[in-house]
Amino acid sequence: MSGHSKWHSIKHKKGALDAKRGKLFTKFIKELTVAARTGGGDPDANARLRKAISDAKAGNMPNDTGEEEGVNYEEITYEGYGPGGVALLINAVTDNRNRTVAEIRHIFSKNGGNLGESGSVGWMFDKKGYLVVEKAVKPEDELFDLAIEAGAEDIRDDEDNWEIITAPDTFETVQNAIKSAGISPQVAEVEMVPQNYIKLEGSQANQMVKLMEALEDHDDVQKVSANFDISEADMAAA
Repeated sequence: MSGHSKWHSIKHKKGALDAKRGKLFTKFIKELTVAARTGGGDPDANARLRKAISDAKAGNMPNDTGEEEGVNYEEITYEGYGPGGVALLINAVTDNRNRTVAEIRHIFSKNGGNLGESGSVGWMFDKKGYLVVEKAVKPEDELFDLAIEAGAEDIRDDEDNWEIITAPDTFETVQNAIKSAGISPQVAEVEMVPQNYIKLEGSQANQMVKLMEALEDHDDVQKVSANFDISEADMAAA
């Protein structure tokens, strides 16, 4: 069990995204800006930009929301450790590297973790396409056949959900096949997926949830990957 799908489920139930829609729009703008700059402005030729546009539309971002003039964003990955030795990768987009690293370091130290050196935990993750589907929407054998035929690498059981793992370059194909079958994934991302997981309970679980929430709430943080496994009960109680 990964903790990934449960984390996304709990966030959805808490309505965290709706409560912070302004922050969400800021994150969309940054991702659109960086995606266009690194891969070109044509969505047909830039998978990352296509995904950014799709996410912005799904988040109901207004079309007239634009980038600040004269702001130069750079993309940075931070690595660190949380409670119980959990490994974290933080993808950030910032216009002030010194400010961001100081604030990220403060978040770690305040919540039982510490910022690590570059390369300290990155080797524990693989870049993968990652989709989460509720078990109730499709029998296992049908979903397995559908996903594997579309090019998925693996399907994992995470209690109430199925986690579908793909190579990054087959993510869109698998996602389209899932959606064409009338299934709406809870999560559909290309992200850094851990190779193994650390089980946390009690106070460590509580502290880990607070660390994740603080990191994801930071304006410059686009995405956080971590190798914790925490029960839904412990997540909901945090």
